[in-house]
Parts: sequence; structure tokens; C-alpha cells
Amino acid sequence: MTNYEFLLTDSLEKVLPDRRPAAAYPGPVRLLRNQRWAFQLACTCRNDDFGETSTLFSLKCGGTAKKAAELFRVELVPCDYPCHGTWDENYLTTRPGLLPDLLRPAGWEEAFKAVPAQWRSLRFVLDAAKLEPGPFDLTLEVIGPEGEPLAAFALEGEVLDQALPPPTLLQTQWFHADCLADYYHLPVFSEEHWRVLDNFMASAAAHGVNMLLTPVFTPPLDTAKGGERTTVQLVDVALEQGEWRFGFDKLRRWVAMARRHGITEIEVAHLFTQWGAEFAPKVMVHTPRGPEKYFGWHTPAVGGEYTAFLRAFLPALKAELDGLVGLEHVWFHISDEPHDHEKETYAAAKATVADLLAGCHVIDALSSYDIYRQGIVEKPVVCCDQIQPFVDHGVNGLWTYYCEVQALAVPNRFMAMPSARCRVMGALLYQYDLEGFLHWGFNFYNAQRSVRPIDPFRVTDAGEAFPSGDAFLVYPAPDGTAWGSLRGEAHREALQDLRLLRLCEARAGRQRTLALLEEAAGVPGPLTFTRYPTDKAFFDRLWAGALALLEAPSR
Repeated sequence: MTNYEFLLTDSLEKVLPDRRPAAAYPGPVRLLRNQRWAFQLACTCRNDDFGETSTLFSLKCGGTAKKAAELFRVELVPCDYPCHGTWDENYLTTRPGLLPDLLRPAGWEEAFKAVPAQWRSLRFVLDAAKLEPGPFDLTLEVIGPEGEPLAAFALEGEVLDQALPPPTLLQTQWFHADCLADYYHLPVFSEEHWRVLDNFMASAAAHGVNMLLTPVFTPPLDTAKGGERTTVQLVDVALEQGEWRFGFDKLRRWVAMARRHGITEIEVAHLFTQWGAEFAPKVMVHTPRGPEKYFGWHTPAVGGEYTAFLRAFLPALKAELDGLVGLEHVWFHISDEPHDHEKETYAAAKATVADLLAGCHVIDALSSYDIYRQGIVEKPVVCCDQIQPFVDHGVNGLWTYYCEVQALAVPNRFMAMPSARCRVMGALLYQYDLEGFLHWGFNFYNAQRSVRPIDPFRVTDAGEAFPSGDAFLVYPAPDGTAWGSLRGEAHREALQDLRLLRLCEARAGRQRTLALLEEAAGVPGPLTFTRYPTDKAFFDRLWAGALALLEAPSR
């Protein structure tokens, strides 16, 4: 005989297999008319028949909101490297094991399995845009293997006539075209590769990405010195009688595809290698002898043929992109994250193209305020644990990022962290009034330094290099689409929180909105990247306060 137990819980609960989750039965839900809202059904069972008795169950969904509901299985994935050797108290676990993360789309007709002595969950997402303003209801019936009723739940809510405003945050999560070709074993830029790229661009846009890393040449990112990544070069380059010639057909297709998904900003891959800008990226060139790796680790960044090449290439690229999207929507990089001991080589590389990029957006990740103060990096993307000096000195138009280094005190998206630690980023982006957010790994399916491809369903830490969850936000489905993650959903909710705060600002002003944020947080003084609420209830308080503000009579 099997005894089942079912309970509802909120969207931020990570239902761990060995812990009873916190129940959170949602009361009447009030949604803005383009809001996404989620909850989970957690389940477990006791069974002493050693597998002889079925533990399957099915669902019946009804009510006016069924047409707006999506269903996902929340699946466990390996977390071999949950954290670095030093951690803080705001982790769910610091031990290797299996953690819930993968969201596998499910159908209402499917059967689901309760696992004896383990908790698992299903995730339900309501898209209010598919409902008319006004009241709605949703019913769930859980049916056992013999058709017997096991549990029933009913939710009620209302869709308001007010909508969230369009996003204003610029966001890039680096899109790795080579990893998709490698994982699916596809010839680069074959029609099947383009189909997969299209699917993943759609997923990136759904996660709020509106700036797309674009491999005019194979991006020189996370590549071992002397090694190389699979070539994904959108620009055809030829050397004919000493003259450089460029073909932009693939770049045009890439940009058109991105724009179809609402991605407006084109982020040109870095012009020099990572960690010091000492060398040229890999550039394949058509020569009279055939295709050659003309530039790469063997090519100094400064003073040689690569400098002359850039002086021919960048004007042609700028003219092409200006015609495709307008240069105001194009963003360039010199080299990623220059450190103090690399500032001279970075500055030298930058100087070779400074006149060519005058008036263009040029951004790079940065930790050092001193490098910024010296004018070496003019528009920094600052890691969130080092941003305070930039804020204190009044630097305008700031961006931020986090990666595997931001493991203590500040928000991040590691699998072993609570979902609230990822979602709070939206409130902090508003608090600091930041222009943009960057993350290096939307779909990095390689081991560290790209020494080999990995299977992201089995390796979630880039080969025990980065805490699980840092390197990618989505999983490659068998059909070439992208499957989501709990971390990705928490990030989407963070961006939704940011838009809610922008809506409040438009109604009541920034100072009143900051006061609302501080009231909901319940922490002394303004929020910072190291002082913010860690409880899930903060988000309920924030939304309740925001809706009350929006519905208050105008003065």
C-alpha cells in the first residue's frame, strides 16, 4: 500500500529530496495583466512493498485559468561542486549531491511518479497575459493509479487592468554558439545549427536578454592559453592581393534572427584575448592557399599585422552594423576583466582601436576602481561585491555582474543557494539604479578553459571549477530547444520585480519607491549588495505594498 502526501508551496522553495518543504498555500492572488506567477506541488509517499505497488499519479486541471497554466517537472541534477572552500550561512547545502533545478516541460495527460521517502515537485506557471482582466480560478485534482482521488486544491485570483512597463535594464548573458554546435554535433552554421541557435535566442529573450554576444570572430573567452574553441565566425574574411575583404551574410542572418526575438542590442565579441589583452583572437582567413588560422595565440595584440587588420576591419564592421541596427545599439569589448597587473597591456591594446571606436559603446568587466580612475576602462561592468567604491564616487551609468567569485554575502545563482538569493537581484538593481547586468554563462557547456565539451545534464560545474549553476542557465533539450531551470525562473522573477518598482516610480516617484522597498525589506537603512532581506516573505511584502501604492488615489 502506498500513502501519499501532497502540499502546495511557493515558487522560490527548492524542494530538496531529503527535507520536508515549507507549505505555502496561496491565498487570493492578484496579478498584473502581463505578470508571470508560479507555485509548486510537492509530493512524497511511503511504500513498504519494495516497488511492487505503483506510486504513479495524474492531475486534472480545471477552472478559467487552465488556459494560462504551464506545467513542468522539477528534476534533480548532479551538484558535485556546490560551493568553494569558503562559504557563508546562506546556502541550502555545502555538500555534493542531487539538487532540484531542471524544468522539464510536462503535459496534463502525463503520469507522474511519487518517490518513496523523497520529496519531489511539479511547477505551475500562470501567464496572466493569456487571461482577461477580472477574477479567475484554478483547480487541481490529484488522481491515484486506480483512479482514486488523492488530493484537491483550489486557487482564486484576479487579473488587474494595470500592466508592468517594458524593461529598461540592458542585459546580456553570454551566448555561446560553439557550445550548441558541439553539444548537438552539428556543423557550424549548418541549417540545423541555425535552427538551434534560433531556439536558444528565443529562450535568452524570454529570460530578459536584450543584448546578444555576437561572434564576429570566435570569442576569446574562457580559453586555455594556446588552446582554442570550435570556430564560430560570422564574418567571412579574405586576403586578396594584400587587401582585406569582408563578407557579412551570416552576420546579417544572426542579427535578423535576434531582432525577431526582440533583442535590440548587438554585443561584439572581445577584440583581444582574456586576462590581459596580450594576443589576437582566433581569426580564420580565406587565402590563396585556402582557409588559415591567420591570427590567434601566436599573434601579438599590439604593433603587428593584427593592428593593421583591425584598422581595416572595424570601419567595415561599424558601417555594416550601423545599417543593420544603428551604432547606438552596438556594444564593443576590448578584453574581459583586466586586473591591476594587466592594466598596461589592456591600455596598449585599447589604444590601437581607440580612435576607431570613438563615440561607440565600449564596456568591459572590471573589479578595480583604481583602473577606472585612471581612465583605462571608461564604462565598467563591476562585479557586485566590488561596486560600492564606484557608487560612492558617483560613477554614472553603472553595470554589474556576478560569477563564480561572488560566493560570499552577495546575491548569486548557484544551485546550492536559496532561490531568494537570486531573485533579490531585481530589488538591488533598482536600489542602485543600474543601467545593465551581465553574466558570462547563458549556455557554457564546456569544462573550464574550454578544454573539452561537457554534458550539462551530468556536469553542472564546468568540471569542478565553478559552483554548480554558474556556467549555464538553460539545458539543451533533445529537440534542440532550451529547457529552463529554477535559477532561470528566479532570475525572471527578479526582472519582474525591477519592472514593478519602475512602475511604482512612474506613479509615485523614486524616493517613495525606495521607501516602499525599505519598508518591505525590514532591514535598517537602504539595501546594499551585502545587506538585503534573505527571507522569501520579502517578495510578498514588496508586491503587496506596491499594489497598494498603485491603487491609492492620486494626490
